[in-house]
Amino acid sequence: MTGTKIAVLGTGIIGAPVARNLSRDFAVRVWNRTRAKAEPLAATNGIEVAGTPTEAVTGAGIVVTVLKDGPTALRVMRDAAPGLAEDAIWIQLGTVGVTAIEELAGFAERHRLVFYDAPVQGTRQPAESGRLVILASGPEDARAHVQPVFDAIGSRTVWVSPRPGDSSRLKLALNSLVLALTHGTAESLALAEALGVDPRLVVDVVTGGPLDSGYFQTKAAAMLNGAYEPAFALANAAKDTRLILEAAEVAGFHADLAAGGLRRFERALEKGHGDKDMAASYLAG
Repeated sequence: MTGTKIAVLGTGIIGAPVARNLSRDFAVRVWNRTRAKAEPLAATNGIEVAGTPTEAVTGAGIVVTVLKDGPTALRVMRDAAPGLAEDAIWIQLGTVGVTAIEELAGFAERHRLVFYDAPVQGTRQPAESGRLVILASGPEDARAHVQPVFDAIGSRTVWVSPRPGDSSRLKLALNSLVLALTHGTAESLALAEALGVDPRLVVDVVTGGPLDSGYFQTKAAAMLNGAYEPAFALANAAKDTRLILEAAEVAGFHADLAAGGLRRFERALEKGHGDKDMAASYLAG
């Protein structure tokens, strides 16, 4: 993989640290819809900032997309198409859902790209420290080429299936748990407050017991301290919830917790909290 050029399309909360970590081992060129958000990366290990998706992918053996949803990923890759090399590897790291992943796989097939569906488990801090968990699906014969990429950005790779799309399905199941834990913490603390009890007592009772976890402590502290710097923005969490519900409906499954959680997110969105961390479920009222 020495000398391999990687294009990273999307430099948001996850994309920017992914690009920085990749730049330690690879030549990296980045693109972001808002160029100003990508410009700070130019000071890191020779990262180049491209003006267009086509410019970013030209000459790249590997393309990594870290974009907010499936339609955005498809639109950006269509824009990049004139610069894509035949047999280039495309790794998509976003949470895009079941319908969109099929569309992305179809685009890859038409353009003769080697496609890996690899959504990540983890938010800002794991991304910055290179400790994401990669949920990977794709052809076995090119895994040796993508594993060094995954090793540069993650602490663990879980190979789910040779079929792209299975990773996106697993990611929805995992996100269902993450979102339920977030809403459960938010609702417990908010209910205590509504009933006239200090919500910090909820944390006190849980701490050290069977219900305790690092995740509970982190989200509870954010809620009680009003610290909503986004590790995972509420608007994106609402998007992921809709993807869960869409996939569940197709599968004939009743995702009751996700449906209730979406109502909390929508109330928080109506109050203008979309750019805050998803812990702002606490503010849904």
